[in-house]
Amino acid sequence: MYENTAQFEPLILSARRGELLAQAGRIVQASLKLTASASETARDTIRELVRSMNSYYSNRIEGQSTHPLDIARALSNDFSQQPDIAKLQRIAVAHIDAEKELESKLRDGAPPLNADFLVAAHRALYSRLAPADRTLDDGHVIIPGDLRNENVEVGLHVPPISPSVPGFLRRMDEVYDVQQGWDNLLLNVACLHHRAAWVHPFRDGNGRAIRLQSHCSLWALSDGIWSPNRGLARTREDYYARLRNADAPRRGDLDGRGNLTDAGLAEWAQYFMDVCEDQVTFMTRMLALDEMKKRIEALVLVRTTQDKLMRAQAILPLHHTFAAGPLTRAEFVQMTGLGERTARTLLSYLLSSKLLVSDTALGPVKFGLPMDSLQFLLPQLYPEVNQLQ
Repeated sequence: MYENTAQFEPLILSARRGELLAQAGRIVQASLKLTASASETARDTIRELVRSMNSYYSNRIEGQSTHPLDIARALSNDFSQQPDIAKLQRIAVAHIDAEKELESKLRDGAPPLNADFLVAAHRALYSRLAPADRTLDDGHVIIPGDLRNENVEVGLHVPPISPSVPGFLRRMDEVYDVQQGWDNLLLNVACLHHRAAWVHPFRDGNGRAIRLQSHCSLWALSDGIWSPNRGLARTREDYYARLRNADAPRRGDLDGRGNLTDAGLAEWAQYFMDVCEDQVTFMTRMLALDEMKKRIEALVLVRTTQDKLMRAQAILPLHHTFAAGPLTRAEFVQMTGLGERTARTLLSYLLSSKLLVSDTALGPVKFGLPMDSLQFLLPQLYPEVNQLQ
């Protein structure tokens, strides 16, 4: 029975620390380069897509798969007539809005590695859902932001007894909520992700809240254009297995000095780092300017065979909006090299198909990423994107 925070150690791993910090350094360098790619407006569009992606993958980790197009429809207030699908749509929208709220807290200076932020993540998500949408199969209703007041079992793991949960959270704050460099930040986010899951502070909803916290804890590094959630979901069995392995007691005299396994925590951290590195590499490949131009060309050329309103002259201004930023409508017309009337017709088509977006009826046009373009522009982002409903 866990009731003393001494049973919680180690919170900071010692096994393979140098190796993991070196990997963290590579991730930091790659991420800082990535966040300088594309125009700011294009990055804004990608951030919106990443929020949707996070909601999709968080549902998938929980074994509740939501089609990406269903999420896109829900964001336009178009919910399915099928109750099960509509419920998952509402959860996805709540997740997206919770991320926005938490990102706002970050801008206001909220420390993301603090236990209060984890509680805020739980509250931000579940307060957006009606009681029916947070009622579990056993009849329990999730109370947003409430720490559990009963003892629970999670598979083979028995988390700390409920009266001791606040003390365990305070101990996490002592260790993780400190000023640190980028490399140590990555390692601490990895360790905190496991230790928060080990404490299991809420009756239910821990995984979603912890993944929200991890995403936000990396925000200053990722700029919101990559997240570990995609990698965690794509390796779901490994995700749960590594978490379980790090729950174990110390394996012997060579396994650190704490009550829990230092080696198991290192193995979890290695897995988490690998996921982060893979996601940074993936998004770097997706957002490379030359590669994006080729994918825009492929999209436009396919569309020209499907719709006479699409023209190859769209390639250059579309790529410009991705790489350099918005164009006025007059600049768009000029960049196509087409006659005024033909160019205006092309512009209207691109706006109606959401490959271009604009804040006002006559304002500048920006790069767009409609769902039906992702199989060309960001292939492999969603495994189901080619199965549009």
